[in-house]
Amino acid sequence: MAKDVPKRLYRSSENRIIGGIMGGIGEYLNVDPVAVRAGFVIAAVLSGIFPMLLAYIVLLFVIPDKKK
Repeated sequence: MAKDVPKRLYRSSENRIIGGIMGGIGEYLNVDPVAVRAGFVIAAVLSGIFPMLLAYIVLLFVIPDKKK
């Protein structure tokens, strides 16, 4: 029997627009990355943009890139 491999969060290499963060979250949650991006934009507008921009920059450094 094969060992169950834990699900990991990676930056997407296929659903990438800027850094692949939203595409990676969409792949991890099995949700359309466009919906994740739209939710992020709405949250950014409601929070005053800067906090979400800062969070995105932090995620760029924290979430590893997906190896092909």
